[in-house]
Amino acid sequence: MKIAISGLGRMGGQIAKKLAENGHSVVAHDRSPEPIDTAAQYGAIPAHDKQAVVDAFDGQPVVLWIMIPAEVIESVIDDWLAYLPAGSIIIDGGNSDYRGDQARADKVAAHGSTLLDIGTSGGVWGIVNGFSMMIGGDKAAYDAVVPALDTLSTPHGGHQYFAGSGSGHYVKMVHNAIEYGMMESLAEGYRMLSEGPYKNINLADAGDIWQKSSVVTSWLNDLTHQAIQENPNLDGISGVVAESGEARWTLETANQLGISLPAIQASFDVRLASQKGEINFATKLLAAMRNKFGGHNINGQQ
Repeated sequence: MKIAISGLGRMGGQIAKKLAENGHSVVAHDRSPEPIDTAAQYGAIPAHDKQAVVDAFDGQPVVLWIMIPAEVIESVIDDWLAYLPAGSIIIDGGNSDYRGDQARADKVAAHGSTLLDIGTSGGVWGIVNGFSMMIGGDKAAYDAVVPALDTLSTPHGGHQYFAGSGSGHYVKMVHNAIEYGMMESLAEGYRMLSEGPYKNINLADAGDIWQKSSVVTSWLNDLTHQAIQENPNLDGISGVVAESGEARWTLETANQLGISLPAIQASFDVRLASQKGEINFATKLLAAMRNKFGGHNINGQQ
């Protein structure tokens, strides 16, 4: 199918590349020329401005996947609506706040087009392992983009539709909040090994044996083990850990519903404290994990 990808960063670039290399007609757009030029090298159609994206669809409705930070999604959708023909499908594939999705969907519907919210997980490994995609919005629009989702899922990912605008972002938000708690638990455990009564425990060896059919065997532990194996003392890592919004939004929603989330709250508080200087082996390891699965800056930036 023909699909435009706007925002060719860490994940958007991989999405465009995976689709282009698997037979889809990809129109590549970004605010910077360099990633567009890179996309052209793997077969994408370069589009250096919004009008070029629209022109590439020869007057037909556009399928546009946007991969940008949540804080700018509102204005970016507004900008695109000035160019897109009616009948287009806009996909918000970033980690946008689900609480604004219905209003955004209504605005797009008033234009005569459709908005899908697709929470996308898989980090920088999605191009190899497949992406996990949680989709909310119009079912007919979801059905229309299934060919692209099937490609992005291969070989070990998947996609699932959830009814209602914002439901995809909501499921992804809770997923990321769980991720915070799992990461914090692993980081604290490795800190206990590092600073406990046995001074000669090889942390990489411990992570390796935990990865061999133990109860905590996981991709996240595997990445943690790799980070320690490569940098046993976590040298060059400040220990400041960023929070990107999803756990905060989950806790705000839980508070409104009267639901207690003590583990997620504690993991969130650790990240905030690290930004005020409360750093240790565990917070350094959290930063290393984020870098491993998502390519995030290892010293506290997004």
